[in-house]
Amino acid sequence: MSDEPHTEQHNSTSTPNKGEQVEGKATVLVKVYAPSHVYFEGEAYSISAVNQTGNFDILPQHHNFITLLVPCDVIVRAPTHEEKIRIQNGIMHVKADKIIVFLDV
Repeated sequence: MSDEPHTEQHNSTSTPNKGEQVEGKATVLVKVYAPSHVYFEGEAYSISAVNQTGNFDILPQHHNFITLLVPCDVIVRAPTHEEKIRIQNGIMHVKADKIIVFLDV
């Protein structure tokens, strides 16, 4: 397996606002990126990943949270599609309905 993150969908290029509602469902603002590439940026209903403790999901209004990610598929559930990004490592930071995932650290 390559050390490069791999995505199975085309990247969203819309400029996100802040966590709002899309089609009546609460969303969070998500950005998944590495030093040289943005894999996803936009609104999402949830995001799933894996840390040393196991699988977890982040939903709107989640408490502040920071964790190191282990090799896994980060799954972003956006209003229009589901994005699956294969990673080797990363850091996830959640604060005020904004989720930042920084890869290749």
